[in-house]
Amino acid sequence: MQYLVTSSEMKHYDAYTSNEIGLPSLVLMERAALAVMNQLNNNNYNLNKVAVVCGYGNNGGDGIAIARLLKLQNIDVDVHLIGNPENASNETLQQIKVAQHYNITFATSPTDSFAKYTTIVDAIFGIGLNRIVTGDFFHTIELINQSNAEVIAVDIPSGLCSNTGKILGIAIKAKQTVTFAYSKIGLSLYPGAELAGEITIADIGIYANTPASHYTYQSNELSQLLPQRSNNSHKGSYGKVLIIAGSENMSGAAFFSAKAAYKTGAGLVRIYTPICNRDILLTQLPEVLLTPYIPNKIDITKLEELINWASIIVIGPGMGVSDDTHKILAHILQYATIPIIIDADGLNTLAKNLKLLEQAQSTVIVTPHLGEMSRLVNLPIEKIKANLIMTAKKFAQDFNVICVLKDAKTIVAIPGHATYINQSGNNGMSTGGTGDVLTGIMAGLIAQHLSPTKAAPVSVYLHGLAGDAALKRHNKYSLLASDIIESLNDILHV
Repeated sequence: MQYLVTSSEMKHYDAYTSNEIGLPSLVLMERAALAVMNQLNNNNYNLNKVAVVCGYGNNGGDGIAIARLLKLQNIDVDVHLIGNPENASNETLQQIKVAQHYNITFATSPTDSFAKYTTIVDAIFGIGLNRIVTGDFFHTIELINQSNAEVIAVDIPSGLCSNTGKILGIAIKAKQTVTFAYSKIGLSLYPGAELAGEITIADIGIYANTPASHYTYQSNELSQLLPQRSNNSHKGSYGKVLIIAGSENMSGAAFFSAKAAYKTGAGLVRIYTPICNRDILLTQLPEVLLTPYIPNKIDITKLEELINWASIIVIGPGMGVSDDTHKILAHILQYATIPIIIDADGLNTLAKNLKLLEQAQSTVIVTPHLGEMSRLVNLPIEKIKANLIMTAKKFAQDFNVICVLKDAKTIVAIPGHATYINQSGNNGMSTGGTGDVLTGIMAGLIAQHLSPTKAAPVSVYLHGLAGDAALKRHNKYSLLASDIIESLNDILHV
């Protein structure tokens, strides 16, 4: 697990390390400078002529310390100071004083061009930036982005909001970002994730005395995240998934969810679907159990039998928004005491009557994409996309559900738990059916006795890993949902 921190959390850790533990901030600054120098020396940067562009905050102090270390290596380096000297931090003033003894060249206004530099160190703003970039700062960042120099950012590319990844007017586009102690949330969300380039996390001795509120998974953790399987087992040992999905001419969603649940390890999967889908689904997936129903003639007694049979229920993929969907969803929420995953048209039905969630007798997981979330919260997609984390958290808290808000960086918000931000996956997965695959993976993990609070983030991570594996065999234009399912074979070979 890799923690992702907010600006306020990082400032707290920094202050705690200096004020309570007693490691001076100037020492941390020196260690930060050494961490950046290590990357400059070992990552094939062209150091013929280097500009270190600094503000007067502590991020600028890091930059000045970097310039001094470059000078000690006999590298041609200039420092460009941007901003109001009256706002200088004590540590940065100290770094300026030290640097002057080393005859480092300082410039105090933006140049007309950075064309003469081969590498630029961005140390203008740190993680505390919370205003729109204007004036000399805007002009300087614009000139840096127009140059042909390689850019390495100190802690975060200047101009990015460290909590959201938003561009605050303008932001540095870096080849690499060296961030300290923990990665920042803004480096994990777009557009920040794209502007940061390669992200290197450097341990400089900062101590975290409280857990961070956000996290992600790393590639070496998968085997520890998956449910365990025993040699002394049978199909009943790995749970029973009930998938209520499909409508006329919409059997594919049911197929993708069911096959993904089986491929993830579920013992038994049953599809409850309109009778028109029976033959095609049994032909496509003979392993599935299938219970058909006649549209507009839902047998509640039969539905309750299926609920009593299952370990986990999925409702919504490809169902359409109809009276049947509403009737089935409402009864499941009122009757079922096992986990429920609501997806696709289940969510679109729910959007018309959110009070249905108040009747839930068990854990509910909702898995909206941006359009479905827009209908659930009655907000424009653009506003949701700009506030992914807060939107997911608020919905989860307001309705006491697990909210899996799907986007390029999917968010999993769980009341009372840290928030998961997914880093696996690729843009080839932006195609029909991939959401149904995720739902099936999630159901398969819960069927194998992984708790919903664990299964939700793990399934998102696993889904992205399978998409990445599929991309290696195909390409970002041609990747299909079925390719992701097949790639589970590679990923689950742990």
